[in-house]
Amino acid sequence: MKERSADKNPYKDILFGIAIGDALGVPVEFMSREAIAKDPVTDMRGFGTHNQPPGTFSDDSSLAFCLAEALTQPFDLQTTADNFVKWLNEAYWTARGSVFDIGIATHQAIQHLARGCKPELAGGMDVSENGNGSLMRILPLLMYIKDKPVQERYELAKKVSAITHGHIRSVIACFYYLEFARYLLQGQDKFQVYQTLKKEIPAFLRSISINPEEIRIFQRLLEQDIFELKESQIHSSGYVLHTLEASTWCLLTTGSYSDATLKAVNLGSDTDTTGAVTGGLAGLLYGWKNIPAGWVEKLARKNEIEDLAERMELFLEKDAR
Repeated sequence: MKERSADKNPYKDILFGIAIGDALGVPVEFMSREAIAKDPVTDMRGFGTHNQPPGTFSDDSSLAFCLAEALTQPFDLQTTADNFVKWLNEAYWTARGSVFDIGIATHQAIQHLARGCKPELAGGMDVSENGNGSLMRILPLLMYIKDKPVQERYELAKKVSAITHGHIRSVIACFYYLEFARYLLQGQDKFQVYQTLKKEIPAFLRSISINPEEIRIFQRLLEQDIFELKESQIHSSGYVLHTLEASTWCLLTTGSYSDATLKAVNLGSDTDTTGAVTGGLAGLLYGWKNIPAGWVEKLARKNEIEDLAERMELFLEKDAR
């Protein structure tokens, strides 16, 4: 493992990486690629789609912060689920005291949780329920699972995804994303990581008897070189596969945090989530101190986010000392 750069702290890299990418995308969410191309996002702007001030993050970051909070104590799936309910019902970890954006599957799952459903059974299991609502919030889990064996990493990714998204496709997307992030955390080159995962992900999924048809759905990531595709071949809807492909493509075709996240949000459609998912990886790759300072300055609750990262680090690293 390479020595950690002074510009990096993985806890802050992840939380700020997600939240800034999310906030960049909030004002243009649901806009088409063509509409955004007439006035592309180049800076942290506000208002637009949700009429929120600059630096406002959405459900993507809020639910990632809810998971992060659950990782500041002995990990328990129920605590994570309770935090999700608190977010929806009490505006816990919202940017400015209100929930203004929520996916259908996430909303339904949290209603199930509020009625006492077990967390691992709350998420939708149907093939039609493969939105990006678990992928967008999964990254803080990395800091808990990073040193565990691969089978355990997979099982934990599956359980945490299943709180809102239980279908195997969403689980595979979360697992791929976490494995990519884990190698970036180790300081590995992003292209080397991409090539390594082409071998490791299918081999592992086959070893646990995952339906080959589901593995094949990820073939643009696992069998092709996605970074060679043109922008017109990259989709940016709310479908989990589209978000994973778009975020990987943005990371591999740019050279800085700002370029990666701006490329992501300018793809249009589900801009905040593509921005958040790209931003999480880009934060790990480049370090939170290489996020433009003006963007961090405008971010809602930035001091509390920094405090959350520090509390996570304090708890999760105490056994490592």
